[in-house]
Amino acid sequence: MYIGIGIFMLVVGAILRYAVTAQVSWINLNMVGVVLMWGGVLAIAASVLYSVVRNRSTRYSSTRTQSYGPTTNTATERTDVAPY
Repeated sequence: MYIGIGIFMLVVGAILRYAVTAQVSWINLNMVGVVLMWGGVLAIAASVLYSVVRNRSTRYSSTRTQSYGPTTNTATERTDVAPY
């Protein structure tokens, strides 16, 4: 989700930093571009980190089944762990 926002911030920041030559008296456009580029990098890194952590915690799913034998009333439990 944040990868798109991060790429957008990187592009806008790079345009402000390297392509815009206008001078505004009340704001430094070069500094705004640098801040946007750093924000974009952080947004992309956070998105990748969140994706890795989320996939690691839901990697395995367990299924537990219980069946009874035909001649005895003993239960047999079987646990299957299937990777995603």
